[in-house]
Order: sequence, then C-alpha cells, then structure tokens
Amino acid sequence: MRRKPVVLITGASGEMGHGLVSQLAKDHDVLALDIKEVEPELSKMCLATMAGDILDKHMLERLVSEYEIHAIFHLAALLSTRSEFTPETAHEVNVTGTMNLLKLAVEQARWHGKPVKFLFPSSIAAYGTSSLEAKIKAGRINEDQCLEPISMYGCNKLYCEHLGRYYSRHYRQLAAESHVSGVDFRSIRFPGLISAFTVPSGGTSDYGPEMLHAAAQEAPYDCFVREDTRIPFMAMPDAIDALLGLMAAPVEKLTTQVYNIAAFNPSAGEFAELVKKAYPQAKIQFVPDARRQAIVDSWPSDVDDSRARRDWAFKNEYDLKRAFEEYLLPNIKKRYGA
Repeated sequence: MRRKPVVLITGASGEMGHGLVSQLAKDHDVLALDIKEVEPELSKMCLATMAGDILDKHMLERLVSEYEIHAIFHLAALLSTRSEFTPETAHEVNVTGTMNLLKLAVEQARWHGKPVKFLFPSSIAAYGTSSLEAKIKAGRINEDQCLEPISMYGCNKLYCEHLGRYYSRHYRQLAAESHVSGVDFRSIRFPGLISAFTVPSGGTSDYGPEMLHAAAQEAPYDCFVREDTRIPFMAMPDAIDALLGLMAAPVEKLTTQVYNIAAFNPSAGEFAELVKKAYPQAKIQFVPDARRQAIVDSWPSDVDDSRARRDWAFKNEYDLKRAFEEYLLPNIKKRYGA
C-alpha cells in the first residue's frame, strides 16, 4: 500500500498548533501528533491524527511506515516554567525528542528522495545577558549575540538549533562515504506569543496574556515580573504566518538557519494599562517572583529581525494597538461571553 504524503505537526494541540493546522490544512494533508488525543474540532481538519510521545521510537516507526513525510513542524516541547521544575525531563522531551524527529526526517528523505523541511520554533530564551544593566545596554540584539541562556528551556532550544545545523550541513561528515541527510532545517526564535484562543500554558513570557485572560474572567492577577520588565512580543497570527513564510522561502535566499522575528515590546506596566483600559474592573498587581524575574531579565528587551525581513520578506501585520483592538479583545470577549 502506498504511503500517504503528509505534513507532520508535533504538539498540534498547543497554542501554535491550532493556528498552524487550520492554515496548512488548506493546501496540505496534515498529520497531527500530540501527547494527548487531538480535539475533534482540530481533528476534522487533518488527514489523520495520532496520540503519542515523541520519545516513543516504536510509535515513530509506525508513523513512518504509514506516511510519507515531506515537512515537519516540530512544536512539541516542555515550556520554560515547567522545565525549571523538571530539568532532566525537559532535556529528554526537548532535546532527545527533537533528535528523534531529525532522525525521522533523515529516513524520510532517503525513502522518497526529496529534502524534508524541518521547521523548528526556537525562542528568545536561547539568549542570555549577564545582567539587567547589560540587557539595557545591548538594546536590539541580532542572532549571534548574547547566547548564554540561564534556563533549561533556553539551553535546550539553543542546542537543538545546533543539532538542526549539524543534521542539515554536517551529518556523518567523517563517514567513509559522504552522506547528504536531506534535512532542510529552518528555525525562528520567537518572542513571547499572545493568543486569543488558547489559555497560556506555562511559558515564562506568559504574564502578558495571563493578565488579559484573568481580566476577562474578572479574576485578580498577580504579575510575577516588575512593571518595567520589557521583552518582545507577537500576536499568534503573525507567528503562524512567519512559520509558513519561512517554509515557503527558496533555500537559496536564506543566509542563516535561525532567524529572529518580533513585532512590539511593551513593558509589563504598559501591557497592564492596556488591559485596564479594556477592562476597567481588572485587578492587576505586580508581585515579582525573584527567580522568574531573573530569567526574564536575561532575555533581550528587543531583537534585530532585519535578516528575516530581508531574506524571506517577513512582515508583522499586528503592532501592539492593532493586536489589542482587532485580534485580542474581540476574540477574548467572545470567548468569555463579555
């Protein structure tokens, strides 16, 4: 029986997976994989869905036997806050899981004789500035600066970027016969992502969306960072479009395999003021958690994304004002019946 050509999305039930499935399914047959059963609303857009662990090699072998995979969007990960509580588990999921998928891409490229595009969402957590003063002095940083992450999640993401480069450019370079892996690795270091449709699920940058979701439910919110905390953010639709744009980019146009992108970078206090303007009853307090604050303080206040804008014409559609007024507020209010 001929195997079915598909685009594989791991972590399909997460914040980014929802939007990516709905866009990719318009032009591709999608195989959605998640640790839990994919919800029916998402499942009906896919050719097939699977519940399974990316650490389960037998499950991945069964997947390979049934499907011909031409692109992989590897979204499955243990996020930053949870990773600090279980760093060894985070390493297994985030690094070993990624290596399993890279090996799968190599096998698939050999079987069908075409490169497999491997889209990997990295993070600003891959960065690490030595102090808050150094962060302020650095300003907008490019892809090659300040790469000393202090969180397990950031270490995992940075190492997986290196794994991607190795598998695509240097795979088995000392073997008796040269090996072309067939992996076309492409990665984006995402800023904090804000979604109107899914509840934040453990990211250290989630204080922004958390305060908005709390206000919409008339629940008090204690923000775990200072009011002056500043990192880059992006509305989820722009993040989805960026992944699809990088996927479609001709390989000869790409000058690196890892790209920064960003859209806006309000302080936590400025974000809170926007929330209070929309929800005057919002009860937001700033109660910094010293340990989480230290992690956020190590991330850049802004990033230089000129390479993405030049190489594959990245352009964010949502600035902060439009993200709030046209994307977040209408959908949040609809979600909670406001």
